[in-house]
Amino acid sequence: MRLFIAITFSEEIKTSLYHTIEELQKYTSSGSFTTRENLHLTLNFIGETNRLESVKQSMNRAVMKANAHRLQITIGGFGKFKRREGDIYWVGVDEEMTLWRLQKELVKELDTEGFTIDDRDFKPHLTLGRKVTIGNSFTPKLLEDTILPMTMEVQKISLMKSERIQGKLTYTEIYHVELENTQLK
Repeated sequence: MRLFIAITFSEEIKTSLYHTIEELQKYTSSGSFTTRENLHLTLNFIGETNRLESVKQSMNRAVMKANAHRLQITIGGFGKFKRREGDIYWVGVDEEMTLWRLQKELVKELDTEGFTIDDRDFKPHLTLGRKVTIGNSFTPKLLEDTILPMTMEVQKISLMKSERIQGKLTYTEIYHVELENTQLK
């Protein structure tokens, strides 16, 4: 199974983000765009493994060690990662300390279980499109105005399976860990 740990989004946020993807597509000559149902925030990419129980245990320990409680994340801003084969366009996530702490604990716990996890600086973002080529008439300001900051309470982290079903990339939640329900300040 191809696995990753993520935060999934409310229907309202997915609809708003998908509107941004549709606007981006108007300026592109090529690219692979995220489907509405696959919009998520990746915390850790695990890759191919059949060690499902080890991943679940790592998630449980990380939530406990990070003292991870429900948190508010704010989504907004627009950017790209330059790539030779076409750029990755994304929407950002504001810094939230519990989110960073949880992501780092996940790295440690997965590493303890023997998984090779990328430990680069965590740059949370939601991918809108990969291998995107855009015409000269595009300026980031054209999309920035369509991306209104959105806030969502994160109540859980999800273990997601990535697979192709009838040729379509599909992400399915196969496990989740609830975050502690404390009063948000």
